[in-house]
Amino acid sequence: MNDSRDHDKRIATMTFASVYPMYIQKVEKKGRSKEELHEVITWLTGFDDKKLKELVSKKVTFAEFFEQASINRHANLITGVICGYRVEEIKNPLTQQVRYLDKLVDELAKGKKMEKILRSA
Repeated sequence: MNDSRDHDKRIATMTFASVYPMYIQKVEKKGRSKEELHEVITWLTGFDDKKLKELVSKKVTFAEFFEQASINRHANLITGVICGYRVEEIKNPLTQQVRYLDKLVDELAKGKKMEKILRSA
C-alpha cells in the first residue's frame, strides 16, 4: 500500500516538461508527428497548442497540468495495460489521468488509427 502512495506522489511531482520530449521522440521514432501527439493531448485535456507550450515552459508538475485540464468525457473508454498497470483499475485520479495520457501516446506510437485513439461513445 505504501508503494502505491509513493508512486502516486512521484507522478504528481514529476514535471510534464520532463516527459513531453520523450513523448515526441517516441511517436516520431515510429513515424507519427508532433501534430498528431498534440491532437491526442488536446483530445484528453482540452489544451490547445498555445496552452500546451505555456505549460511546458512553466515546467508544471503533472498535478498542476491535470488540475488545469478539462478531461474528455470519453476518457473512461481508455482501457488496457500501460507501464504494468490496468488503467481502468487505477484508484488515484491523477495517476489514472497520467496513465491515460501514456496509453494514448503508446497507441499513437504503435500506429493505431487516430479515430480509434480518440474514443467516442
